[in-house]
Amino acid sequence: MKVALVSGNREKLPDPTLPVGLLSVMSNVGDSHSTRLIDLCFEPDPNESLAQQLDTFQPDLVGLGMRNLQSADYSDTTGNLRHYERLIKTIRRATSSPIVLGGSGFSVMPEALMNRLRPDYGISGEGEWAFRDLVETLERGDSLDRIGNLHRFHGDALVSNSAFVDFLDLNQLRGIDRRHVDPRYYSESGIDSVQTKRGCPLRCDYCTYPTIEGRIGRLRSPERVADEFLEIAERRPGPNHVFIVDSVFNLPVRHAKEVCQEMIRRSTSLPWTCYANPLGFDPELAEAMAEARCAGMEVGSDSGSDASLERLRKGFTTSKIRQFSAMARAHGIPDCHTFLLGTPGEEMDDVLRTLDFIVDLDPFGAILTAWVDDYEALDSELAVKRQALRESVLELLETHRNDFPWWSMPSLGVNYGAALFNSLRRRGFAGPLWQHMRKLSPATSHRPRPRAEREQGINR
Repeated sequence: MKVALVSGNREKLPDPTLPVGLLSVMSNVGDSHSTRLIDLCFEPDPNESLAQQLDTFQPDLVGLGMRNLQSADYSDTTGNLRHYERLIKTIRRATSSPIVLGGSGFSVMPEALMNRLRPDYGISGEGEWAFRDLVETLERGDSLDRIGNLHRFHGDALVSNSAFVDFLDLNQLRGIDRRHVDPRYYSESGIDSVQTKRGCPLRCDYCTYPTIEGRIGRLRSPERVADEFLEIAERRPGPNHVFIVDSVFNLPVRHAKEVCQEMIRRSTSLPWTCYANPLGFDPELAEAMAEARCAGMEVGSDSGSDASLERLRKGFTTSKIRQFSAMARAHGIPDCHTFLLGTPGEEMDDVLRTLDFIVDLDPFGAILTAWVDDYEALDSELAVKRQALRESVLELLETHRNDFPWWSMPSLGVNYGAALFNSLRRRGFAGPLWQHMRKLSPATSHRPRPRAEREQGINR
């Protein structure tokens, strides 16, 4: 069977991201099938390019990967869905072959997206073996009932098979073949991606990772992780940085330490960045990460209000965030904390308290985002309901856009935009660009408290 795998993601901010999930699906389809990757990230006209490549390849089946439901800066809750609607219409015009929709974005709300976008099939969660089984089952003409995580229409009724049937052993999967990677991923950002595990045991109230990957952790062997780092380092021309895309690299902490120790033993040369959590972070791990060339950690701290952290079920308090940041600083690892302002249950006092906390914490970097619920992409009433608080948050951030030159505020375009990022790349800056904002910011002799907090008398 001839199988086309289409990466629909076109988000390039803060950097274009390799479609590692789709590449993994492609590697595991099976040698008896002919596959082609159609990556639309850099195409000036994605629909024209898609139509031309489908016409040339003439596939028997088209897999379409959906990475995100919304834009990376959460400024647009519906544009991405319109993009995928157009892609599906283009595929329908180019071929009569069935369409299979999957990916992390699709896995967040598969039933709703099946009804909205109307592909022939959908696969939620881990897709490698489910997609392989679907290809082989369609080729044989057998029943589809035994394919886990499969969604399809029977007449007008949507039928969904049991979810998360048989979690995959990541060490049994074939690794991705980077010969299919568009070289512009490396020339534009220099960043490659590696996954060391799947599954997240945390219960953060808003997070979709457990929905996408499940809560049961599946670990790749440290040896295979180090092998992949070495393979990436040998690519010429190639990347100069690796981002570990795990939901949280340092949980479980024992596995994180083993990965670092193997990378140290094998002398992997590429610097890397990861997502980290204040839980399960200790001096021993910090030392191992620094020796293994960790160049930075992105931390979902979310709030400077303990009440908000409890509502969000983060599992840690502001004191734990302070401990984490102090350990990172002691071991020379830059830390960038993301804060979500205006989350469910918050009032403006909580937002002001968070701003005060960030000033006092003074992390290496901070990213401040006005909260947008993923489900707003398909629920206009929810979007309208949350709009008033979001506008108040954005108005508050606007008053502080120039106070902290190393903070990023994506919703306002502060230290976040194509022109800035392109300029930094041309100057030779590698890795996630938050790592360089503080270096470029003018030195200050003091750290002023947020004006809004001073005016309203909010105390730490």
